[in-house]
Amino acid sequence: MRRKIRRFTGWRASVLKRRELEDMGYVSASDLPFEEYRNSNFLITGATGLIGSLLIKNLLHCNRIHGLGIKIFAVVRDPQKAERIFADFSDDIALKFLVCNLENDKICVETKVDYIIHAAAVTQSKMMVTKPVETIRLSVNSTDQLLTLAVEKKVKSFIYISSMEVYGVLNGTDKVDENALGYLNLQAVRSCYPESKRMCECLCVAYAQEYGVNTRIARLAQTFGAGILETENRVFAQFARSVIEKKDIVLHTLGKSEGNYVYTRDAIQALLLLLIKGESAQAYNISNEKSHTTIANMAQMVASDIAKDEIKVVFDIPEDNMLYGYASDTKLYLNSQKMQKLGWFPEVELKEAFERMIDDMQ
Repeated sequence: MRRKIRRFTGWRASVLKRRELEDMGYVSASDLPFEEYRNSNFLITGATGLIGSLLIKNLLHCNRIHGLGIKIFAVVRDPQKAERIFADFSDDIALKFLVCNLENDKICVETKVDYIIHAAAVTQSKMMVTKPVETIRLSVNSTDQLLTLAVEKKVKSFIYISSMEVYGVLNGTDKVDENALGYLNLQAVRSCYPESKRMCECLCVAYAQEYGVNTRIARLAQTFGAGILETENRVFAQFARSVIEKKDIVLHTLGKSEGNYVYTRDAIQALLLLLIKGESAQAYNISNEKSHTTIANMAQMVASDIAKDEIKVVFDIPEDNMLYGYASDTKLYLNSQKMQKLGWFPEVELKEAFERMIDDMQ
């Protein structure tokens, strides 16, 4: 089930859009500690997902600009999808692919590995309620396998991409730091996702304690912006398509959940900084505190400010909300001060994030 792909042929058309290219240039010109990456090998899972693909493309671009001599081993399940996503890097010898199903297959890398970023996970809410066992297996089995690999390779740093959903239900009014923990109903099948994320975080701490693996945990707010994939169907992409197609935004809940968001470029910079400057066995919120809002308010902002009132927000709430697999309503306002102390400051707020994303989607 495993094979390496050194380069692709036959797919030469550029898939990078203007705003995504701008963001890549911005990252490469930033004050990130690029010299720390020199001559390093990266292993990145979830390479065809949003976070994984953007990390890889930005690292490859920085490699070209700064001549860092890095190599990237990107773990993918679908080589054809990888061919489309990384078309602009098809002749880049720094990029090598491992075709692997992390739920069942073992990753074997013969050369050294300096950094591991584990970004593979189920992201579709519907799958979390229709395939809860697979959701748990992918999270826990893959994380344990990759941490074992980190021990074998004596990696410099390991980042686990977690989620703000690990906090569960917190109904306080204060901003939430990394030490907070809320309620999760373990009898709700949708809890398979946040509970498995909690277990993976615990594994990171355990491997740091017992085997000395230099782990960091990135609790990402919902990330979107330039560079989202064509197949993306989460709420932000649905809102953007409504603007482009001039169709009303349809909400299947009352939209009372408070969302936390971060722009793609800001998230990538945070992760590349965390890789070097983060403390081992520590969790970090990655969120733009100025982009905190309810789903309903965000929908209204998109309809009014982005679409200039050419569309409206309508509610179509099913009797059984399990149909869509949405998480329970929460009041969660993430505090990102811990990440900011490392020198990270998000720059793109919600309205601009939508504008840049929509510009590239059109």
